[in-house]
Amino acid sequence: MFNKILIANRGEIACRVIKTARRMGIGTVAIYSDADANALHVRMADEAVHVGGSASTDSYLRIDRVLAAIQQTGAEAVHPGYGFLSENAEFAKALEKAGVAFIGPGIKAITSMGDKIASKLLAAEAGVNTIPGYTDVIEDADHAVKIAKEIGYPVMLKASAGGGGKGMRVVWSDAECREGFNSTRAEARSSFGDDRIFAEKFVEEPRHIEIQVLADKHGNVIYLGERECSIQRRHQKVIEEAPSPFLDEKTRRAMGEQAVALARAVDYASAGTVEFIVDAKRNFYFLEMNTRLQVEHPVTELVTGQDLVEHMIRVANDEPLSLTQDDIKLSGWAIEARVYAEDPFRNFLPSIGRLVHYRPPRQTASVRVDSGIEEGSEVSMFYDPMIAKLITYGENREQAVERMCDALDAYYIRGVNHNISFLNALIAHPRFREGRLTTNFIAEEYPDGFHAADVPQADPLVPVAIAAVTHRIHAARASEISGQTRRFELTDRDDWVVIANGEHYAVNVQTVAHGFEVRHGDNVYRVTTDWTLGNPVVETEINGDSIVVQIDRRGAAFRLYHRGAVIDTLVLSPTAADLTRHMIERPPPDLSKFLLSPMPGLLVRLSVAEGDEVKAGEELAAVEAMKMENSLRAAENVKVAKILVTEGDSLEVDQPILEFE
Repeated sequence: MFNKILIANRGEIACRVIKTARRMGIGTVAIYSDADANALHVRMADEAVHVGGSASTDSYLRIDRVLAAIQQTGAEAVHPGYGFLSENAEFAKALEKAGVAFIGPGIKAITSMGDKIASKLLAAEAGVNTIPGYTDVIEDADHAVKIAKEIGYPVMLKASAGGGGKGMRVVWSDAECREGFNSTRAEARSSFGDDRIFAEKFVEEPRHIEIQVLADKHGNVIYLGERECSIQRRHQKVIEEAPSPFLDEKTRRAMGEQAVALARAVDYASAGTVEFIVDAKRNFYFLEMNTRLQVEHPVTELVTGQDLVEHMIRVANDEPLSLTQDDIKLSGWAIEARVYAEDPFRNFLPSIGRLVHYRPPRQTASVRVDSGIEEGSEVSMFYDPMIAKLITYGENREQAVERMCDALDAYYIRGVNHNISFLNALIAHPRFREGRLTTNFIAEEYPDGFHAADVPQADPLVPVAIAAVTHRIHAARASEISGQTRRFELTDRDDWVVIANGEHYAVNVQTVAHGFEVRHGDNVYRVTTDWTLGNPVVETEINGDSIVVQIDRRGAAFRLYHRGAVIDTLVLSPTAADLTRHMIERPPPDLSKFLLSPMPGLLVRLSVAEGDEVKAGEELAAVEAMKMENSLRAAENVKVAKILVTEGDSLEVDQPILEFE
């Protein structure tokens, strides 16, 4: 076995590989950029080598610097994780030349599966179902229309070198086809330096289901079941699960056998994933093969009991697989949610900054958190905004879903915006619970974006009861303060009014054995909790059900977070609550004369000067964060009165950039 491996990656996947290597008794080497000098993966590894500047192009993507780190440390093998150099054939060749093992497949598999046109042709030769289409390069817009008519609309135009949702257009008519071809080719040229376009039939009501394969260098290939990855936003996966709630055993076996056939055709030797698109009648078609470890691999690990990273390391060390197909049994259900530093209420704009408070849910046999950060870590503008992957396991899908809801409720993050409210809303959605999934799920259910009103509460009185109990605990302590002014003592009363998001709820809170009893009208809530003052997570049992709520003290008020909803509460005496009805509301300041930065990031472009008259739709400025550039355009005809920042400045969210007359 290898004595030392280098992980050519960062963040949660680097930490994930280090954990398995440590369990196997293998030494580890981390590499890091300027931005990651104090990162968790650097401290977890036995050794760490600096490889360059914060931008990935100056560090993690520099093959020469990674090779120098290998030589410096004497690492015998390299695990590339995913992203960065994981599917880079030149990197694999360089390692081979240096006599260093690549913990991944051979160069033939990487190159043949890295080209969408070539991979589709190879898949067809291997007997894998492929989507009807035209796999040669389309010459021009007229040629595209001719092909689309032969295939039959709707048709998907795709860049051959595409990935990550870029270079793709669905067209439904000749006119859309002409326009779509030109725009897709332009995007492919600018994004990938390769403007080759092909076409295929667009599958309606599609599901994205993938098969995990595992192969060694001795001709053994097996599949480890499937993963349902249909919950996507802009072609990026959000929630994954294993097994799929849609497949039957016959379809699972057929997909698995075809995935194995494709792996054999390219002499595959490692863990890999064959992705399929599946229609409403369980017809499945080859999409692509990812020649690396997938982000969502933990769900497969939980339902099979296998460590995929360990198998990858052993295969790279020329060991035969220790498993046969008969050894693979799917047991229980696993769901993964990707926790990102982004604001779902602002069109998912990325959020950067320091994790002032970070407390993931307790890890157990049924709750797993794969993360590369900790409290105090910085979410940088230079890399993917993933904070962690949260994975839950259950004996069945319903139990895995419930555990995911509870774990999301307990996931305490402050300092950056995050998508936990959105994830909770998805998991709680009736359509998700029923398993009626397609890749269009999010677009169909949230066509106008995600809003606070999209987070349903099964019982809105639950957070009211918890607010009342936590306030009662605060009031009980306050009443014990010595030296209080006579006639103005703080009292530990029973009758309160909870004002929750503007609604008044009169409640009576009684201390009973092992907890509290909260009454509102005919509703009675028996609340048992060992919560202590200052703890931001309230774990309770209410009428026999386990409930987890996050709570922030905001002056005299509480802000509660439960099942994705944010509930602002104020608990007052009945007299004080009645007086609040007469309070004058202070209107927010008028910011309509300012252009505000929608996200924290770098001001990469100022497109106007003071005194310029700008037409509606014209660009005013551009802000970049996490590899995403956001062009800010005028909503109406305006005149620029004052420029408040300088090109190259780092901006905070809602920081004024321009002032209009």
